[in-house]
Amino acid sequence: MQRRSLRPREGWQRIVEEQGLVWHTQDGKPYWDESATYVFTLKQIETLEAAAERCHELFLKAGDHLAKRPEKLARFGIPDWAIDAVLAEWKRDRPALDYGRFDFGWDGTGEPKLFEYNCDTPTSMLEAGVVQWQWKEEVFPDHDQFTSLHDKLIERWRFMARDLGGRLWVTHHADDLHEDTVTATYMRDLAEQAGLETRGVLIDRIGLDSEGRIVDEEDYLITALFKLYPWEWIVAENYGREIVRRMDSCLWLEPIWKMLWSNKAILPLLHELEPKHPNLLPAGWDAASVGPDHVVKPILAREGANVVIVEAGRETARSEGPYRELGQLYQALYPLPSFDGAYPVLGVWTVGGEAAGLGIREGGRITADDARFVPHIIEG
Repeated sequence: MQRRSLRPREGWQRIVEEQGLVWHTQDGKPYWDESATYVFTLKQIETLEAAAERCHELFLKAGDHLAKRPEKLARFGIPDWAIDAVLAEWKRDRPALDYGRFDFGWDGTGEPKLFEYNCDTPTSMLEAGVVQWQWKEEVFPDHDQFTSLHDKLIERWRFMARDLGGRLWVTHHADDLHEDTVTATYMRDLAEQAGLETRGVLIDRIGLDSEGRIVDEEDYLITALFKLYPWEWIVAENYGREIVRRMDSCLWLEPIWKMLWSNKAILPLLHELEPKHPNLLPAGWDAASVGPDHVVKPILAREGANVVIVEAGRETARSEGPYRELGQLYQALYPLPSFDGAYPVLGVWTVGGEAAGLGIREGGRITADDARFVPHIIEG
């Protein structure tokens, strides 16, 4: 795995905006960063593909395990009144996109090591599925790239179209940085390319009718809803109990059982189930279970908040954030490779359990909301 410095294209801001990435700069610094590219061999890409698909199989195993042993959900922070609905939806196995991003640490040798799985409200899809491919076609037309996310998501929407009745609502909250807006708009476009009729509605403009059913701001009954809004936030809202109680009135995408997979509390369980899995780092509920070099993470957090890195029993890095009151877990430290102070995290996308692409974010030792997205190519 190499990192090569490049000269950005003239007018790159306008180019990526035309492709839908209106959020390409943050605090005057590029978020989309084409001043470099990561270079992989085909064999390395095949290693990443295999790792992601093995991890997906392991998450399926963990979901079945939790369905039979619900007492283990006590550490997941899921409200007691919602657990039955979560497990019922898991067993029911209704249609789902079943997509997500496995975040790995890797230096290009040995096996990639899983940090976490973002599969309830994952972002950076447009960058991974469209923008970096168009960049490659212009800058490295003779090279390949690990990017099939766009086509696989269209195929998945087309596969589910009949179950959705041909119509889909898409919702998110009005975020200041527009990252969620970009991602939700892109997903809506993918669904339309698959033949679905879509309607967009902000999350705070969705309500309940007199029968407790979900309706949009024009009082249309919402029958299928793609939401870029985390389930832990939904169940914490005033209407959370009503939503969970009437799960049958709407097909939620992604389904509420994603509270099992998108929660970092699943990491110790994965290690318990497969302690010798080649892609897992030791994880547990105290430092003694993982060793003196470890990372402390909240079970539910965003953008790398409230993470602590400990080496030889001494704190060496910390990020602040609003998630201190939540439970936390311990995961063995995998030292990220450093390229002149840039630390890449490799996000491997899957759709329906199949590897679908790679997106790389690089930042400091803790990948936070100031991380950059850097494209990649395959060479050799």
